[in-house]
Amino acid sequence: MTAATRATRRVARRVVAALALRGFALCVSALLPLAACAQVAPVVEGVDYVRIDGGRPWQAEPGKIEVVEVFAYTCGHCDEFQPMLDAWARRAPRDVRLRLLPAAYDPADALARGFFAAEALGRAKQVHQPIFDAIHRTYALPARGTSVSEVQAFLAGQGLDAGKVLAAMTSPATDAKMNAAREFAVRSGIRGTPTLIINGKYRIQARSLQDSLRIADAVIAMERTASR
Repeated sequence: MTAATRATRRVARRVVAALALRGFALCVSALLPLAACAQVAPVVEGVDYVRIDGGRPWQAEPGKIEVVEVFAYTCGHCDEFQPMLDAWARRAPRDVRLRLLPAAYDPADALARGFFAAEALGRAKQVHQPIFDAIHRTYALPARGTSVSEVQAFLAGQGLDAGKVLAAMTSPATDAKMNAAREFAVRSGIRGTPTLIINGKYRIQARSLQDSLRIADAVIAMERTASR
């Protein structure tokens, strides 16, 4: 084999290798959109979410998309969902407002009253997880029949003024909040907790807790597009 022949073959091999690499790159680039589409599952009305007839936000804020979590402190699923929701809220876009709302079906619900009292005193975020912990882990609070005095004592242990807590729990303002929360839950068609409500218009219904956040993201994007 002559030197010229060997050189020709080396060039040919380089060309074949380059073409093969280019072909592989084209195949990968062609597959990427399909993979991306596979990761973004569409949401379907009536399956993943329900449009609420006559729905209204809990606390509308101009330029913001409201996400309300209707929860119950005694609900094990709500307890499990809370860390997921916290993580989701930390990465949520700036135009999203997460609001927590107890399912206040019973006007005498001391835990719901405790939440509204803490909220009125500007401490709802600080005591929210500790209340879950007290019910589901340390058992510092009973899961059933919790009294106003038990919630008052617990919140005092979290650094709130006991007198102010009792006054807030039994105030006409909290009575009004309890009634409004019940009306919101009924109007929104809440069937269980936790449930996410987007802008008062859409009720998320998912097969898993994690899936509810995926659906919420999709509905939020849909609502954002509709408002432009």
